[in-house]
Amino acid sequence: MSCSRRTLLKNTVKGAIAASLPLSAFKVLSPAEVKAAIGDDKVRWGFLVDTTKCVGCGFCVKACKIENEIPYDAQITRTWVERYVLTKDGKTHADSPMGARDGFTVSRIREEEEIDPIDISKAFFVPKLCNQCETPACVQVCPVGATYQTKDGVVLVDRKWCVGCGYCVMACPYGVRFFHPKYKVADKCNFCYHRITKGMETACVQACPFGARQIGNLKDENDPITKVIMNERVAVLKDEYGTKPQVFYIGLDHTVK
Repeated sequence: MSCSRRTLLKNTVKGAIAASLPLSAFKVLSPAEVKAAIGDDKVRWGFLVDTTKCVGCGFCVKACKIENEIPYDAQITRTWVERYVLTKDGKTHADSPMGARDGFTVSRIREEEEIDPIDISKAFFVPKLCNQCETPACVQVCPVGATYQTKDGVVLVDRKWCVGCGYCVMACPYGVRFFHPKYKVADKCNFCYHRITKGMETACVQACPFGARQIGNLKDENDPITKVIMNERVAVLKDEYGTKPQVFYIGLDHTVK
């Protein structure tokens, strides 16, 4: 009986304390706040693209679509490759048919734009993907916390919470976001998070036969890509936006946007 009285007294005191607290003390956490602890804070995933090694074969795009259940015949894709042709008249021509899923099987840049090889001053390929920004604009604008950033820097999308408002699609300065035709929610590259957290490479890195793509831990000074980024000349896309992208390029031409 004395034990029951003691328990009753404890519960009464707890109830009184709870009742005296303001409603703001009982905060309901958003998905982003709940999941902020995901990842290892000793890791910061970064990506390195060597444009001098990319031949535009499209193997990376195929692998990404298969790995991440992106409709194979759709124009949308989590990663793509752009072809740039610079002509002697100072013009820049760019294309990416089907995201370069099948490579570049024709020499012309679009049906209406055939370029004489003698007029070409330079041509190259540039792979693109989500930059997993240090300060991602997409996370800032998501009104429900469906887009969030892990402790190891990867930006993910919770399909159960995404309401399809499209704010993140519009906010991304890199154009990497799209609406998944099956799930009807925002989608994008996530560095194959389900693979890299198990010690595997991303699907695109594994598929590249020329080593044009690499992923690594930027907090590890002995990581091969960290050594390159710290000791060689690399560049990022659209640095002026202040999002601090974590995809670094070797040999990036100034004409690439």
